[in-house]
Amino acid sequence: MADPQSNARLRADAGAPTTGVIHVRTRLTADFTVISNALAQWRGSAVTIGVAAYIASLPDGSPVTITALCEHFSEGEILISRALRELETAGYLERRRERTPTGQVRTRTYFYAVPRGEGPDDPPEPPEPPKPRPRKRSTVPETRREAAPAPAPEEPGSPAPAPALADADAEAVAVLTALRRVDPRLVLSAREAARLAPAVTEWLAAGVGQREITELLTVRLPDRFRARPASVLAFRLRETPLPMPPRAPLSPDVARPAVLPFQTCDGCERAFRAPEPGHCRSCRDRLAGEGLRAAG
Repeated sequence: MADPQSNARLRADAGAPTTGVIHVRTRLTADFTVISNALAQWRGSAVTIGVAAYIASLPDGSPVTITALCEHFSEGEILISRALRELETAGYLERRRERTPTGQVRTRTYFYAVPRGEGPDDPPEPPEPPKPRPRKRSTVPETRREAAPAPAPEEPGSPAPAPALADADAEAVAVLTALRRVDPRLVLSAREAARLAPAVTEWLAAGVGQREITELLTVRLPDRFRARPASVLAFRLRETPLPMPPRAPLSPDVARPAVLPFQTCDGCERAFRAPEPGHCRSCRDRLAGEGLRAAG
């Protein structure tokens, strides 16, 4: 007799779900970061959540500029800058322009684990930057300070003022601004376009067309820029040799050399240029050698 079989469904384990993700928990004691579920489960771009998690895992003082983030992630500047703006709008990120004790203006970035202004306990205010030290007043008497020395002339090595876009060549600026149509990464500011315009003007004066300049500046670019696009373009404009200038056409008054007509060699029937029919150079040399041998 066969063994009895049951067609009832097997009971699922009450501790594990039948669908969805199953977490395998491991207690971490080092090298971990705590982020809120509101940020981890935020409905939006995965790039924004990834950038937020990466910034939260960095120690204080780490660079979080767009260039530094592009070196870590495979996304480009457009997606990284969009993620930073979304975090700034949501209240997780804050960028302030502050003046250092030396007088320089820098951008400081503050990252909050909880958005500012939400929840029962608002996050604390970021620390105040150090204030610049007051300058010491001069102890020179008023009578001596009346005659101030004239400003010294600019030295040859001093940095030149930034060129204005209105003073640049319009055709060169049009070539530079059109580069973004070929490569969207080649976005230039007005100051960068004015600084690169003289080099493009030199190329145009040398006889290089706009299409050739665009091809020379956009072909075989690296997959990722480690500097501003203007620096890459400046390097190519500086290191690429200019083509040879075209030859000037001859004046109609200058006598052109006469072109000899083609003749057929009487010995080998090879075509050669000569004023009269006869033998080519090879046949003349051969006949001369035979004559010398015959003369003994």
